Amino acid sequence: MDAEIVPPRIRLMLAGMLGLLLLALIETASARGDAKRGLYLAQAGGCIGCHAEDKKDAVPFAGGRALKTPFGTFYGPNITPDPDAGIGRWTQADFIRAMRHGERPDGANYFPAFPYPSFTRIADTDLRDLWAYLRTLPPSNRANQEHDLRFPFGWRFLVTAWKWFFFTPGPFKADPKLSQTLNRGAYLVQALGHCSECHTPRNFLGGPKRNRFLAGGKGPDGKGVPNLTPTKLKKLSDAELKDFLVSGTTPDGDVPAEAMGEVIRNTTSRLSPGDLAALMAYLRSLAPLVSEPR
Repeated sequence: MDAEIVPPRIRLMLAGMLGLLLLALIETASARGDAKRGLYLAQAGGCIGCHAEDKKDAVPFAGGRALKTPFGTFYGPNITPDPDAGIGRWTQADFIRAMRHGERPDGANYFPAFPYPSFTRIADTDLRDLWAYLRTLPPSNRANQEHDLRFPFGWRFLVTAWKWFFFTPGPFKADPKLSQTLNRGAYLVQALGHCSECHTPRNFLGGPKRNRFLAGGKGPDGKGVPNLTPTKLKKLSDAELKDFLVSGTTPDGDVPAEAMGEVIRNTTSRLSPGDLAALMAYLRSLAPLVSEPR
């Protein structure tokens, strides 16, 4: 058809339709996520630490890791795409709901041993990329283990009250007063890395003491965890801290406890140079706090 004989109104309508089609294609591609980037995010989030058994031949992401707490023992679930044992029947919306709101596809609460109080801060784009990566994993039919919890902590409806006091859903919001580097470090620590889940002391209900952010003390498993505020970190130079987070060796040749050693091996040593520098800068910027008793 000769463009000159097409009425202007029709041409404008066709241009608008083409624009909407291109926008839909872009949004569809974005919704699918980037699996390669999702792999990096899974490493930054330390996902394998809770979703693989603590043994040499464990299947990655097939679940089974035990976490002993004052409330009982939790077992990490299978998050491979197996339709029966894993999350193969989930939709992307189910995954985002779990991470953002701490809810199962059927609407029941997840226990906060699953660190959704931190994961809720993960950006939508990162959640889509994580989901895309999880869909690429080989399915495993390893059955999930039931949590072994003390009465009455196995009642999921009680978690609703816990959420009222200790859970605020929603993605991370950058602080306009901080630099881009510090905001990136805050995002890595508060959201993806969920450092406070172990390094912030908790009250008798398992809620974090917000005024003691990253002050160390007893971790969820009852073992001592270090203070991550500058009170302790000031003893290490930037080079020494970086070497510790990459190699797992302190300046005097010592090595961290087993749990932190695993975090270094699976997470901090795999961060990009920029992300590692941002994480360190953010920790350095925190107000120093006296270490919580262990």
